Amino acid sequence: MKTTKNILFFFLMLTVFSVSAQKKKVAVVTFYANKVIDFSEIAGDKLTEGVVKKVFELRDNPKFNLQPILVKFHDAFYNDYAKSFPFDLVPEAEVTGSDAYKNFVPKYQMSKFDANDYLIYNGYKYIYDGPMGAANEEGMAKAMADAVKADGVMFVHIDFSFEKGFGIGGTSTLKVKAFTRISVYDKKGEKLFVINENERSKKTMMMVGGIPVLDVDKILPNCESAMEELMGDLNKRIQKIIKKTDNKL
Repeated sequence: MKTTKNILFFFLMLTVFSVSAQKKKVAVVTFYANKVIDFSEIAGDKLTEGVVKKVFELRDNPKFNLQPILVKFHDAFYNDYAKSFPFDLVPEAEVTGSDAYKNFVPKYQMSKFDANDYLIYNGYKYIYDGPMGAANEEGMAKAMADAVKADGVMFVHIDFSFEKGFGIGGTSTLKVKAFTRISVYDKKGEKLFVINENERSKKTMMMVGGIPVLDVDKILPNCESAMEELMGDLNKRIQKIIKKTDNKL
């Protein structure tokens, strides 16, 4: 009889341990790239209509295709970087396929013109987070907690900017920097941590007369180079940041 009680106690404790050892779940709720390359550093006080026009012409140029970059980053994120998080990611199809996600109306809806700024990964919506973004953070956190039993939500996006290099007068070298922001909020929409990382391209371009040579055939390889550098050791950086962050989910 005593042996039977011991066995039952053992299995009870094993069950309790298994439940407590289960990882929390986080739902990725947006995944996109910004197609407008930030030119604030190179413009300085000489922001001209011509520079602005060229940047937006680049955005709208079909040859300026960031899709392969976004797909590559997305795949690395789910296949490699996700292993470093102290929680599991809810399968994408469960998130984007849920009625709660489909019916969610983000704050700061974009105009048709602004919508052209963003390349959004298949199935996701553009959902802003950050300063003044509490409505989206809290709204998505609650929606995903109810819909897919998520303990938190994650927002992921990448951006690019120009960086001026060595030069004389109005002629100088020019590089592209790639940025990623990965932010996590708990089920109440309270921020747990944000990962902000960036790297510059190994390739270079030229700026002549204070105006960048916005040739797609030169800029796109620089974007690709910058992302290669960023992705190269992002996993190591994520691991270090995670170790410094308390698991508050």
